[in-house]
Amino acid sequence: MMSPHDRGSARGHSRRTIRFCLLAGVAFVAAPVLAQEAPAQSEATQAPQDFGGASAQDIIVTGLRETLQTSINEKRRETAIVDSLSSTEIGDLPALSVGEAIQTITGATTHREKGGASEISLRGLGSFLSNTTFNGRDASNGSGDRAVNFNQFPSELINGIKIYKTQQADLVEGGVAGTIELGTIRPLAFKKRHIQLDFKTNYSPYQDRIRGSSAWGWRGTASYVDQFDAGALGEIGIALGVQRNKTNNPEETYAASSTWVACNPGLAVPNGNCSEVSREQAAAGTPFALVPNAATYRQISENDKRDAIFGAIQWRPSSTLDINLDVQYSKRNYAENRRDLNLSEMRYGLSNIAYDENGVITHLEGRTSLEAVGTLLERDEEYRGGGFNVEWRPADRLTIKADASYSRTVRTDVERSVRLRTDPLDIYGNPTAINNQRVGYIYDVAPGSYAPTLTIDPRFDVNDYALFSDDARLRRDELQRRNRIIAGRLDATYEMDGFLRSVAAGARWTEQTYSDYDDRVEITQDSRAVDRDVNLACRTTFPQSDYLSNAPGNQLSSWATFDPVCQFREYLGTEDPGRNADVRSVANRDVTERTLAAYLMANYESSLGDMPIRGNFGVRAVQTRVTSNGLRSDLQVVNNPDGSIRLVDSGVFDTVTIKSRSTRLLPSINAIFELKPDLLLRLAGYRAMSRPAPSALGAGRTIQLEDGTNFSSVADAISLITANGSPRLKPLMSWNADASLEYYLNKDSLFSATVYYKQFTGGFIPVVLNEDYSIGGQNYSIPVVQTQNSTRKSRVYGLEVTLANRFTWLPAPFDGLGGKVSYNYANSNFRNEDIRLGAVYDPETGETTPGMIPAANLSGYSKHVVSGQLYYSLGKMNLSAIYNYRSKYYQDFVGGNSQLRYVRGNQTLDLRASYDVTPNVQLQFQAVNVFDEPKITDMPVQGSIRQYHYYGSRYFLGVRAKI
Repeated sequence: MMSPHDRGSARGHSRRTIRFCLLAGVAFVAAPVLAQEAPAQSEATQAPQDFGGASAQDIIVTGLRETLQTSINEKRRETAIVDSLSSTEIGDLPALSVGEAIQTITGATTHREKGGASEISLRGLGSFLSNTTFNGRDASNGSGDRAVNFNQFPSELINGIKIYKTQQADLVEGGVAGTIELGTIRPLAFKKRHIQLDFKTNYSPYQDRIRGSSAWGWRGTASYVDQFDAGALGEIGIALGVQRNKTNNPEETYAASSTWVACNPGLAVPNGNCSEVSREQAAAGTPFALVPNAATYRQISENDKRDAIFGAIQWRPSSTLDINLDVQYSKRNYAENRRDLNLSEMRYGLSNIAYDENGVITHLEGRTSLEAVGTLLERDEEYRGGGFNVEWRPADRLTIKADASYSRTVRTDVERSVRLRTDPLDIYGNPTAINNQRVGYIYDVAPGSYAPTLTIDPRFDVNDYALFSDDARLRRDELQRRNRIIAGRLDATYEMDGFLRSVAAGARWTEQTYSDYDDRVEITQDSRAVDRDVNLACRTTFPQSDYLSNAPGNQLSSWATFDPVCQFREYLGTEDPGRNADVRSVANRDVTERTLAAYLMANYESSLGDMPIRGNFGVRAVQTRVTSNGLRSDLQVVNNPDGSIRLVDSGVFDTVTIKSRSTRLLPSINAIFELKPDLLLRLAGYRAMSRPAPSALGAGRTIQLEDGTNFSSVADAISLITANGSPRLKPLMSWNADASLEYYLNKDSLFSATVYYKQFTGGFIPVVLNEDYSIGGQNYSIPVVQTQNSTRKSRVYGLEVTLANRFTWLPAPFDGLGGKVSYNYANSNFRNEDIRLGAVYDPETGETTPGMIPAANLSGYSKHVVSGQLYYSLGKMNLSAIYNYRSKYYQDFVGGNSQLRYVRGNQTLDLRASYDVTPNVQLQFQAVNVFDEPKITDMPVQGSIRQYHYYGSRYFLGVRAKI
């Protein structure tokens, strides 16, 4: 729960943001009226409906203004409710990445990682409710979810982004919130030869604080488009684009662990972990305080290199046949050096706990082991994708399209880390000032603060290398995720006369496979002499100056750090021992999802009196089959002499297969009423679905045993069975209704307001399901907690407003000002329960045990989202500012079955400037994340601080040359 100061601050921030949006809205609404009273401009005389080709009076525009004009035109032309971003010029999208470009579109916002845009939420709803396609096809990724990794597609090589807010039957299935469609150019549509070179150098102030590291990076892009007349063979077009990006993304952070426990503050446990409170005890009135298992101060320096290649060949042998082949390849090599100071036992020896009515701690005292951990994470990610598309018109009214595609992503992370822990003795065998493994600490949170203050016993010097002298542990973790999608599609459209203008039918087949493994090699050693020698040989200077200097209450600026590669070499005689020969594990996932879909859709056009109407209606049927293979670790029962038993892991695995199947019908209707030539009313009703992430469908189970070796039964010996996924999860379904009013005054001016309503057929809740296990040769039915669909109905309703205008009515030179502002409000009562502390349902008894903490809403759900763009064009110079605000939201962890995590509201400001030196040479400047606000997360309830994260701003200076 937020403190009164924090709540007041949050409300004030939201009010200021909404006030900004409303004031901007008044200005944008008033602008067209004033524009009509001003002297006529050559563009203003253009009739609103004449959005097509250029006339003699048209002024040719470029940059952000041209992009906004094109977006307005496309919005008007589409049948569904659509917002888009596109340009006739390569590389003119107003952002450095596709993700940052998308967040300039009405209703779209991002979750930021490493200072850049990553996951996309539409209308304040989470990324898992959206569907993203690339050139009309699903694209694989290495994250384990269904979101496209926007960083693998250079924005310079993307020419169009379209967001369908409403569904229509011929879209690729999926997307309760909407469908995001990325597109590259078709070379014959470009209609001219084009060679372009882009080069940008970037500067990171945070990286400049890293000792011995360059703050500079660069990215270079080259593209070539051409068309050829092949005579009798028809027309041939080719397009090729390449990019290399070498940069760095420094980070500094404080973070608590991802596991939080409800501790009983009334029971003192001076020499152990706190006493946990169960759901039943909490329901009976037992108080509890929410405490993390551990906490970490982390400094990160990084090197990031990405290469991307795009290619396309388009062949048009005749006016009735069009053949396209496109391929994409990207490869990322990424190295992250982490320097951690861990408080690894936050629940040990707790006392003087202060907490509020929601269990949020404001003060506690405890004792913890301190750990100096050095880690080198190396990531290799490769994406291969492509497709073959044929469009054929065998008759004047019949068009047949066929498409086949392939997409594969392989991400491999190799992480080498070395831990050194505190001890009563230092590396020389001398007693420390504490003379204990555990060091006292005090945890405080000031009212209204987002950063807890941790004060470590001043007798312990965290910068003294000699004090980290025990429990050396070397870990080599290798995580690999493989995601492959193979798909085929066939569509046919027949044009007609009369009310029905065309009828379309089609079918689609997709096979998606997802697998991962998480292999660990762990080595420990307890020789103090060896520890001393390695400690002395592998010490490093703390790599950063001014560590967390912007965080209020921060007490640490440095600590003892070591080189993990040196430690591996000195301990083991090798820098990398390699992975295990057998990488099988109960944590592995092996999921195959097959989808078969078919649709029938009709497009219509008519009139009601003098009012033109048009639209479409249809239905899509989708069948989904999931097959998930998981491993079970075999346990053996050992009989003790006293008649009790104990369980031991035999090292043998059994494979268990869980299958699931669902079939859904998705009807849809879209209608457009042209109230006036420049005023449109759109209505839409549809049913939509969003599937769970592939990584959330794992069938693996981890069995945790109780401490001790004497138990009376197998059930008593098993502490907990953790599911790494829920293969029985069904798609999330919703019924939806949208109504939009759109006013088009001219090419630069748009006002649109949309109200929408979504009713979901269920949320997500932990359930207890009995599963069969063979232990000691006997079968046991043991309850396992995992996430499943609930039967509870929930809804979302909202309002989305967009205003775009160019202030042509202002006197020169201010008539070059223009821009767009959009605001989305969403209200939802969806429920996501915490897997450990939330409500849990037992289908055997039909009973629900109340949760200890409040449920979260939809993942990614923000009540308020604001975006604004302001541009200024004066001759050869173009300036623009892009602002985004997003209120707080719940963000789940990839893979599911995890505790609740909330991201607090945040805002970003990006700046962009360009100057045309010549018609073919342009200088560019861009600044990203100008505010440098930290990302702040809470867990497992709002107001309970888990993490604050700083990335810094980034600045880019570049040149573009066209031939």
